[in-house]
Amino acid sequence: VLAGWLGNGSAHRRRFAQLSPFKVDEVSAAKKMPSATSHPRTESSPTGPNTNPTGPNTGTDWNAMANEDFRMAVRAFFEHEYPDELRYLLRRARWAEMKDWVQKLAKQGWLAPAWPTELGGMGLSPDKQVIFIEERERWGVARHPDQGVTMIGPLLMRYGTEEQKQRFLPEIISGEHVWCQGYSEPNAGSDLASLATEAVADGDHFIINGTKIWTSLAHDATHMFLLARTDKNAKRQAGISFFLLDLKTPGVTIRPIPNIEDHAEFCQEFFDKVRIPRENLVGELNQGWTVAKTLLTFERLNNGSPRRCSYSLNKLPVVARERGLWEDAEFQSKFTRLRLDVLDLGSSYKRYADVLKQGKSPDPGISMLKIWQSETTLRLSELMLETASDASYIRDEELSFGDEKVDVLGPFYAALHTVISSGSNDIQRNVLAKRVLGLG
Repeated sequence: VLAGWLGNGSAHRRRFAQLSPFKVDEVSAAKKMPSATSHPRTESSPTGPNTNPTGPNTGTDWNAMANEDFRMAVRAFFEHEYPDELRYLLRRARWAEMKDWVQKLAKQGWLAPAWPTELGGMGLSPDKQVIFIEERERWGVARHPDQGVTMIGPLLMRYGTEEQKQRFLPEIISGEHVWCQGYSEPNAGSDLASLATEAVADGDHFIINGTKIWTSLAHDATHMFLLARTDKNAKRQAGISFFLLDLKTPGVTIRPIPNIEDHAEFCQEFFDKVRIPRENLVGELNQGWTVAKTLLTFERLNNGSPRRCSYSLNKLPVVARERGLWEDAEFQSKFTRLRLDVLDLGSSYKRYADVLKQGKSPDPGISMLKIWQSETTLRLSELMLETASDASYIRDEELSFGDEKVDVLGPFYAALHTVISSGSNDIQRNVLAKRVLGLG
């Protein structure tokens, strides 16, 4: 009855495809740039004090600028300074690749957009932060090893002692310290509260024994923030503490784990009688679970970004045209459905970005972003394999479709693990069911 009244899904998809066709010039643009949604380089940047894209901007009051002027200043900097060869990477960037870029950001005073200016950050208001992220994603700027800036730095500002702030924050903002996250364990991934790595008090130190796994880029890191059990008899969440660890400490072993595409993105770490000074305990003893939860909002928003879908979405027309499938009704049906999925994701992402613009914390429904992004990206990569047909099974960096190079297998490999990483989609659905829908 509703379909008869309002029209069914297939009819609406056909109408959308007719009203908003994927234009030929959009497909052609992909031949010149890594993404068909990329824009040409900005011809000019706004005039005014301290908006030179190649000069330091450490004294600028960014929040006093009009949003559009700020956007153009950020855009000009990214377009002039970010290396073209690192745009739209389909894997996590390594520190050796990103070190020069990180140091350039640090020199510019742009490494920590959200940090207060007195600590070396840009001091951006929430709406300026969102613009900064939008322009970074628009230009395909890879995420550098940033957990020091985005995670442990803000956490220390909230929970750290004055001594911890003075000792660690300057090294983060200068780009000298590279941090990684020690949460998951072989038997404690999605059920993180069951972690078994133990920290036993011993005078002025804690002695750590155990292991962490699936740690992103630990082999590039100098330091780790980790959770360890400090009270075996307490309830699971109540007996966990939060520590800071110098990875050069004796007893730490780091073993890289190659992923399905043979990139060593993850690592496993082994701790054998590792001594951590008591002053490296963050927050109260046995209250680490509360500290750790504050880090999750950034991860949920970042993992829900529509930019992760952009490569496959914009390369699919290139492959389809070369394969003679662009006008095929079945292909167009599948492609249009996925285009609408990406637009839906973008709409939801904007809603949560608007919450941040207002300086508020997103509700638990933000878990939907991670689910929708990862599953949409996976479906796009599967359609890429289907459209490329037998060419998709050639193990190579890029394949030629006309005069365009396309990485066919890479997006599929990159998308496979995202439905599990950063909190599996099953766990995210549990969060939605309990905390949004009030079930169980």
